[in-house]
Amino acid sequence: MLLYRYTLLCLLFLLLIPRAQATHIVGGELDLQYQSGNQYRLTLTLYFDAINGSAGALDNEATASIFERGTNRRIRDVELPLITNTFVPYTNVACTIGSLSTRRLVYSSLIEMTPGQYGAPNGYYVAVERCCRNGVINNIVLPGDAGQTYYLEFPAVVRNGQAFRNSSPRIFPPLSDYACINELFYFDFGGQDADRDSLVYEMATPLNGHANTLLPRPPQAQPAPYREITWQQGLSVNNQMPGAPTLSIGRNTGRLTVRPTRMGLFVFAVKCSEYRNGVKIGEVRRDFQLLVINCPRNQTPQLTVRPPGNPRATYREGRDTLRLRAGQNRCMRFNFTDIDPASALQLELRAINFPQNLVPAPTLRQGTVRAPGQPDTLTSEICFPDCFDSKGQVYLLDVIVADNGCSLPRRDTVRVAFTAEAPPNEVPTVSLVNGPSALPVQARVGQMLEFDVLGLDVDLDAVTLELSGRGFNAAQVGAQLVSVSNAPGRTVARFRWQVDCRAVERGLHEFLILAAANPCQQRQTSSTLLLPVQVNYSNAAPRLATTFPPGSANPADPPVVVRMPLGGVYEATLDGTDSDLDGLTLTAAGTKSDLAAMGMSMSTSGSPGTATGKFRWEATCANASDEPMDVVFTLTDNTCRPVPQQRLVRFEVERPTAPEFVPPNVFTPNNDGRNDYFEMPSLPPDFCEQRFAAITIFSRWGNKVYHSVERTFRWNGKDVPEGVYYYLVEYTDGRSFKGTVTVIP
Repeated sequence: MLLYRYTLLCLLFLLLIPRAQATHIVGGELDLQYQSGNQYRLTLTLYFDAINGSAGALDNEATASIFERGTNRRIRDVELPLITNTFVPYTNVACTIGSLSTRRLVYSSLIEMTPGQYGAPNGYYVAVERCCRNGVINNIVLPGDAGQTYYLEFPAVVRNGQAFRNSSPRIFPPLSDYACINELFYFDFGGQDADRDSLVYEMATPLNGHANTLLPRPPQAQPAPYREITWQQGLSVNNQMPGAPTLSIGRNTGRLTVRPTRMGLFVFAVKCSEYRNGVKIGEVRRDFQLLVINCPRNQTPQLTVRPPGNPRATYREGRDTLRLRAGQNRCMRFNFTDIDPASALQLELRAINFPQNLVPAPTLRQGTVRAPGQPDTLTSEICFPDCFDSKGQVYLLDVIVADNGCSLPRRDTVRVAFTAEAPPNEVPTVSLVNGPSALPVQARVGQMLEFDVLGLDVDLDAVTLELSGRGFNAAQVGAQLVSVSNAPGRTVARFRWQVDCRAVERGLHEFLILAAANPCQQRQTSSTLLLPVQVNYSNAAPRLATTFPPGSANPADPPVVVRMPLGGVYEATLDGTDSDLDGLTLTAAGTKSDLAAMGMSMSTSGSPGTATGKFRWEATCANASDEPMDVVFTLTDNTCRPVPQQRLVRFEVERPTAPEFVPPNVFTPNNDGRNDYFEMPSLPPDFCEQRFAAITIFSRWGNKVYHSVERTFRWNGKDVPEGVYYYLVEYTDGRSFKGTVTVIP
């Protein structure tokens, strides 16, 4: 029912518009390029006949329709505005003819393609339909009534749950060239693909589609399939125009070739398929047309190749192989001419099986022959450098001379087979100039080793000397080669190694010194020079003597104890010696706090193999609060594998000797001169913060009867009745003594 309504609307529309008479379409193609995110740019390039086309047929926009492949479900229609209108250039402007001029119209717009909308596994296609083709086309039926469908296939934007980005291949832009009857015509339609997909080309039948003279520009494209044009009798997709050979395209190159045998205007189509990992993912088609005319007769230029050293001989293609030998003439001479008057000739050199950048520049690239003041034969020459070497392989070089004939240049090509030999080269040598008397070299830590190394090359090539280590990195142990002098074929460098502790672990170091020369950019090295160095190392433990009391040198044993009374000063001397004369370091460190906090200090001095320390301690109350005060004295030899010596000393502040504390428990204040007072001469002595604070005496009812803060107090017991009294003695550190004393008159 929907199809019926659409058809009825189209018929009504056709009845309301006049029959289009314009014959203007030359060809064109669609292009889809990924931009970023979900953005793509869709472009229609339409080629328009600027000579026969009607200006009214130049559209300001085009409508592209996108469908799902397989189901033909319409996804959306896209309006493409006209963004450029230019002329297609000729290969050679001098070949321009008045009957052939082509405009290039570009319609383009950004579109968004999300995975949700463009995720069908079969992919999609986009089409634009337009009528009409040139009415004078000679190889299809009713060309003036034939429309054109621009067609492109592209994959889904997601595959296996991952984003699948793809840009369609871009076919090389066409030129406004024409072909000459019975002359070979060639043209490069080979494209480029931004994704580096594989491209395959083939001839295709142009699509007609649904557009016609009554509806030249449908409001939207219809889904596939699309009608094809009808070939004239005797022609087909594989024989699209009369020719010997007929029109064909290189499957992998995209190069069009034809030798037309009939004049006229011929339409053709090319299909380019893109493959990724062997799977076809897209397709783009181009329609175009080729004009064949009767051209003025143009003769092919003539090229002669002369072998090296023999300017009169002629190289015979397919039979001769030129040999470029070392020390001999290595130049090829080319003579080229053309019997046509005022023929401008161009020389091109194309390497076939070796890098193009190795081809020398010719002395002459272009010139004109058979013109006033010009020679009839042009001469050019290339000379291969001495270092050029084909390594026994036969190299192929195409020497091509082309004229400026219309519509395309005529060419004469000679494929030159040749070999080239580089000059002989001797391997450089390496030796020690002031080498050691015996190997391996005996070295010790701290020693500087220096030897001069000589690199020689009899070919006078530049020589470089390189240092490495067998099983180790020479630079990482501090060894190096320092350049001394350089001259052609002669290099002197100095081996320098300040042996340090990094060399102790390995012991034997085998240094490799080689000479390298680079004639003709081909590195050659000498036989390796082996320089073995044995690093000898031994170490005796240093000795530490002190004036501390005797004790064990093992830190795990109980420490030596030094005691001093308050205010006392203790001094000690430490002497370190080392039989290896290594530098010595003498240190002292507290196990709980630093020396200064403990009232201690130590100064040191020394020379190679000796170290002296002066230690001093002043005993203070501050020290007493830090006890125990343990100090570790360490003597370390400054060598690769030190054997430190240690002493652990404990410092203590002497407490004063206290008599036995036996307080009296009775006294008789009767003034008989005996036991008249209550006093405590045997109280614990004062020490730093542990000092006598006060004594308080209470009655048995708790009344204070006496108080004193003097350590030498004397209570006379007067004014108190006979009986038992209680005393409390307090110290500043919180200690206290309690007891009773009886007063007897």
